[in-house]
Amino acid sequence: MEVPGPVSRRAAAAAATMLLRTARVPRECWFLPTALLCAYGFFASLRPSEPFLTPYLLGPDKGLTTREVFNEIYPVWTYSYLALLFPVFLATDYLRYKPVVLLQGLSLIITWFLLLYAQGLLAVQFLEFFYGMATATEVAYYSYIYSVVDLSRYQKVTSYCRSATLVGFTVGSVLGQLLLSVAGWSLFSLNVISLTCVSVAFAVAWFLPMPQKSLFFHHSLSTCQDLNGIKVQNGGLVPDPSASHHLPGWEDIESKIPLSLEEAPLGEPEARTERLLVLKVLWNDFLICYSSRPLLCWSVWWALSTCGYFQVVNYIQGLWEQVMSSRQAPIYNGGVEAVSTMLGAVAVFTVGYIKISWSTWGEVALALFSLLIAAAVYIMDMTSSIWVCYASYVVFRVIYMLLITIATFQIAANLSMERYALVFGVNTFIALALQTLLTLIVVDASGLGLEITTQFLIYAGYFALIALVFLGSGAISIVKKYRKQEDPKSNSPIAPS
Repeated sequence: MEVPGPVSRRAAAAAATMLLRTARVPRECWFLPTALLCAYGFFASLRPSEPFLTPYLLGPDKGLTTREVFNEIYPVWTYSYLALLFPVFLATDYLRYKPVVLLQGLSLIITWFLLLYAQGLLAVQFLEFFYGMATATEVAYYSYIYSVVDLSRYQKVTSYCRSATLVGFTVGSVLGQLLLSVAGWSLFSLNVISLTCVSVAFAVAWFLPMPQKSLFFHHSLSTCQDLNGIKVQNGGLVPDPSASHHLPGWEDIESKIPLSLEEAPLGEPEARTERLLVLKVLWNDFLICYSSRPLLCWSVWWALSTCGYFQVVNYIQGLWEQVMSSRQAPIYNGGVEAVSTMLGAVAVFTVGYIKISWSTWGEVALALFSLLIAAAVYIMDMTSSIWVCYASYVVFRVIYMLLITIATFQIAANLSMERYALVFGVNTFIALALQTLLTLIVVDASGLGLEITTQFLIYAGYFALIALVFLGSGAISIVKKYRKQEDPKSNSPIAPS
């Protein structure tokens, strides 16, 4: 059930941008919903027991075997997350955010309640399904605030909401480590605290104001008809030859949306046409975005590396348990998670000061850093020292968070806000699909069901393969670029990074 929190949240935040909708509310009303949502995010992420989940499941409280935990229980999260991602994404907009935020809070409560009191393999697998639902519904958390605040405050409220979850995760990890190592609390007690925190988050969510509008399903059909060069004709969807291939600005969209839902009631045929139009807009944007080679290149790295990252973070506690059992010596999982998160945040901050021509050297940089990631995973797997394993994990997370931030910037640099969300949503879906395939083959008991050390050896090789692919592609791109520069007949300008 251990989930790559910062990454899954970044993925949810990227997908959430597609659900943005600026409701016309007074500017002075922005503080209360922002404060409530930040409080929700903080308490929902404040789960001191999460870094110690594997020792808890393997310990006397649950009495599960290593094979049951890693080969039969943890894969359920991957499958449920993938299955629920797209339906939840659409439901978030259709239900107008708040109900899905409440669903996330309820899913977290059920997860930790079952974690405390459920016994047996099937019950814990059921628990994993609800945790997958809680992860998939994070999109509602990141998209809700945009529906109730003014456009001018988007940047500020985004930073507040993301910081709240990051602080909650870090405080939870540190608190769990201190209570376990210093105060001598049991893992069961840590789970009680986690259940209390997510219950507080669920209570806070009830006070969030209900948004009146959303991007796709709660506005007039005429608004959708003007989106992305598509119009409704004779009851069907056809391209508008006079329209631009670019999505309009949010101000243009908003000027066409009625002030209340009652101004534009949709009958059943119109509502069905609108839903089809939403899918048509998404498909056309997908084709436009992925026709760009640079965007495709960064997106491929995003999907491949995120798949591997998910696997490493999901199963790292099992490797730590293999290197040094929690029954034989004190463990410091919470401290390691907190340190890696903080150092990752520092690395992300430095991205803005890195001066490099990413259009020229980007693929080579991805290859070299992917090779470092592969080396870190390999060292984790081969070492017999828990401290070396901890340090390698910190290096692994820091490098990944640095690279994923660069990839985020490179992909988003030339995309509109709507397409930015679509691309990252698709990339995340592909990453989850690849992770599901990898889990089914390598981890799941119905597949190979490999031991944890063998799994990590495969993950190291996986990142090494990514490095080789991008090294070859980058070398070819550099050679072509310099040949083009030296060719006197070529007058094509080279775009700056």
